[in-house]
Amino acid sequence: MVSEGVVKTVIMYNDQRYKNRRRELRKNQTEAERFLWRHLRNGRFFGLKFFRQYGVGHYILDFYCPQHRLAIELDGSQHLETAAAERDIERTQYLNGQDITVLRFWNNDVSKDIDGVLEKIRLLLEESPSL
Repeated sequence: MVSEGVVKTVIMYNDQRYKNRRRELRKNQTEAERFLWRHLRNGRFFGLKFFRQYGVGHYILDFYCPQHRLAIELDGSQHLETAAAERDIERTQYLNGQDITVLRFWNNDVSKDIDGVLEKIRLLLEESPSL
């Protein structure tokens, strides 16, 4: 029994209600997502397991590494709009509340400087303790 005033947090991963949406997003990746995925998939990045279009709560993350509790989000120009930027902040706060670190990159950065993007991911992982 939960005592009064205590909030019980339930983390839901890959909720079945969003399965079709995750599948749709995997089938319709952006070019930047497709490009980054080539570097992250099948343990190619330091032997780490990454998932794409991974569900946490009611959010679908572009990429997720459970060992380091790292979400990688790729953003296009639509994220410059005020409403989208506010949703991104809310999403990041929720994920941080679940002990998930969020790392964001612009699609353009992935396309033009993949080595720099991978280096930033590597440096962050180097700082973070694995579970």
